Amino acid sequence: MNIQLPLVDRTAVNVTRGRSLPRFHLLPGVPIAILVFMVGIAIFAPLLTPFDPVKADLRNFLQPPAFVGGLPDHFLGTDTFGRDVWSRLVFGARVSLSVALLSLTIATIVGGVVGLAAGYLGGWVDSALMRLVDVVLALPTVLVALAIAIALGPSYTNMILIIGLMIWPRTARLLRAETLLIKQHDFARYSRAVGVPGWLIVGRHILPNVMPTLLVAVTLEVGNVILLEATLSFLGAGIPAPQPSWGVMVSDGRALIGTGWWISLFPGIAILLTVLSCNMLGDWLRDHFDPKFREV
Repeated sequence: MNIQLPLVDRTAVNVTRGRSLPRFHLLPGVPIAILVFMVGIAIFAPLLTPFDPVKADLRNFLQPPAFVGGLPDHFLGTDTFGRDVWSRLVFGARVSLSVALLSLTIATIVGGVVGLAAGYLGGWVDSALMRLVDVVLALPTVLVALAIAIALGPSYTNMILIIGLMIWPRTARLLRAETLLIKQHDFARYSRAVGVPGWLIVGRHILPNVMPTLLVAVTLEVGNVILLEATLSFLGAGIPAPQPSWGVMVSDGRALIGTGWWISLFPGIAILLTVLSCNMLGDWLRDHFDPKFREV
């Protein structure tokens, strides 16, 4: 008796295994394009703006965007001082993105060193560093940052330092947890058994394995950094007026949302697109590079 087995649909098997989903590899194209666009307008801001972003023009105050009947020269409208919204939006990208980048760099370096040291060394070092992390996390971030900013004075440099030194504990705690898990793996145990120095184990084995988690954590912090900068700028302790930033623009238009909706809308959209793109890119990088998500 001949029994014919049904043919296996290899396409279906590949779909199940995730191998015939070419669009997955194209997904980063959209967020990367948005981020490249944002960084590009920030770098070439002087070439893309027809007006001075800080110079007032009271003759043209609160002009709506050109597509709803405003002046053609101000195609995104003007604010309460007659300043061109597009010019402020482009120059604001410089401030907001650079504050986020530099403050996250500081937080990543400080939090990374603390988290790796606490997780790998353990003992009293772990206890001491984690108590420091607990103290900083217990502090109200906005109030402490506001007090420090007022004491040091509002400036671009102070803003970067304050935000970076207030958000590092989250990175430290995350990396400590990852380090505690990874150092129990066989490759880390074997390296310690044969006498490999601790700094080499951390650099060669632990750090590469925590990088995907660290990358996602950093991208998720972008929105928090921009919002914290906006809050401090709104309270007069952030970016000093009349310098533009996305957070400052959202705050400027908050009281005029009924009559001057465009003042807050366009920087709000810029923040939304930037944060969403960073999150999507971080998730893709995690899925692509993390060994736990790779196919055998």
